[in-house]
Amino acid sequence: MTASPDNASVNAAIANAPADPPGLYVVATPIGNLADISLRALRVLARAGVVACEDTRVTRKLMTRYGLSTPLLSYHEHNAEARRPELIGRLAEGEIVALVSDAGTPMVSDPGSRLVMAAIEEGHAVFSVPGASALLAALVVAGLPCDRFWFEGFLPPKQAARRARIAELARIDGPVVIYEAPHRVTAALADLAEGLGDRPAVLARELTKRFETVLRAPLPELAASLAAGGSPKGEIVLVIGPGAGDADLLSDAEIDDRLADLAADMGVKRAAAQLAAETGLRRSDLYRRALELGDRRAAGDDGE
Repeated sequence: MTASPDNASVNAAIANAPADPPGLYVVATPIGNLADISLRALRVLARAGVVACEDTRVTRKLMTRYGLSTPLLSYHEHNAEARRPELIGRLAEGEIVALVSDAGTPMVSDPGSRLVMAAIEEGHAVFSVPGASALLAALVVAGLPCDRFWFEGFLPPKQAARRARIAELARIDGPVVIYEAPHRVTAALADLAEGLGDRPAVLARELTKRFETVLRAPLPELAASLAAGGSPKGEIVLVIGPGAGDADLLSDAEIDDRLADLAADMGVKRAAAQLAAETGLRRSDLYRRALELGDRRAAGDDGE
């Protein structure tokens, strides 16, 4: 069969690259779009003695797409304890072992961390092959400040425990990123709206796939929208902006200075939206304040 251009690039990258040292390679795989795989990741998957993966059926689709035939070995939360000695044994024999998850970067909400720790304890090299991550993909399109954030992963499935955890998250002063299952997201958003209030929020669904959707609205609006329309399908990431408590950290003068700086870069409307996301203050109030500030400064009155 004639190789596709993609497969030809893979074959060239494998043939022309120097040998990879033995060890455990933590390999990021696409979260939806199979084109989001790096040539280095494909080279490691091709050269590995075995690929440890959550679901062999899912990983086989990626391997088949790029003409790779490396043996696959299931490694997930239900068999990790039994599989780990075999994988450590392969490392001891000088093999390359590749660890992948069904999608994205391993060890983010999967059992891969225990394998990495075991490999390190036995003195084996561990290498990162970075790439796609649903966490970062959602964060960068959210339109919220992301110089610092808290990754929560999955909330507890039972309501009482979930609400208790949300109460703890209310104390975090930056964006919070949450993974959620489609059948639980409506209930989770209702509890988030009740526990965190009128914070800016983003629901990112099926990122990099054909039906990619990004919904942006205050938490109560987002929760009401899902309650009315039903639970969405597909992989879901929630990004919750910081609360109004952050505004207490800024004086009126600091808010004015921040508004002025942002407005100079992006205009009054976007400046108000950005500062609302950063502080939890109402966007309409900040917009009005920015306009008044602009009028005062244009008249030569800085309020001093």
